[in-house]
Amino acid sequence: MAENSYGNWAERSDNALEANIGLYIRHIRHQQNKTQAELAREANISRSTLSLLERGEAGTITTLIKILRVLNQLHIFQAFEVQKRISPLALAEAEQKLKQRVIKKIKTKDNHPTW
Repeated sequence: MAENSYGNWAERSDNALEANIGLYIRHIRHQQNKTQAELAREANISRSTLSLLERGEAGTITTLIKILRVLNQLHIFQAFEVQKRISPLALAEAEQKLKQRVIKKIKTKDNHPTW
């Protein structure tokens, strides 16, 4: 199990990463008590494609998305979300720009407001 630790993802080969993805899919499929045939049918892929993916031998991102959608595991794609970060200085400047000056109306003798 040491080879599956989280600390060495960057050191793994592409084949090892594909194998880990396959193990993950198989693990979740077993947890949900689904057969390969059931999952493949629900994901609209062939059973042999699923089998290859679970063995880490082949697959596309589209296939992976289909499978993860059926397994209700799309949340793992949150790691790919790009989040805009704003520096505290830029945030303070933006807030300053939002502050508006209050202009009071001055009334003349004939009750017409002037600016």
